[in-house]
Amino acid sequence: MLPHPCLATIFGLSTGELVVILLIILLLFGGANLPKLTRSLGKSVKEFKNAVKEEDPPQGDGQGSGKDAPPPQEKP
Repeated sequence: MLPHPCLATIFGLSTGELVVILLIILLLFGGANLPKLTRSLGKSVKEFKNAVKEEDPPQGDGQGSGKDAPPPQEKP
C-alpha cells in the first residue's frame, strides 16, 4: 500500500521533521520577514535557472550551427 501523497517525504524528511524545521524558521526570521525571505529566494532561483539556460550549449544534430566554423576559403 502506497503512503498518502500528503505524507510523502521531501529530501528524506518526514512530515513531523518538516513542521519542526518550519517552526524554527518562523521563530528565527519572524512572521513579517517570511514573505520577503521567500520572495528573494524565488528571485534567486529564477536568476539561477536563467543563468544555467544561457550557458547550455545548443542541442543539435552534432553538425553544429556554423557559428563557430571558420569562413570558407576561396580557391585561386
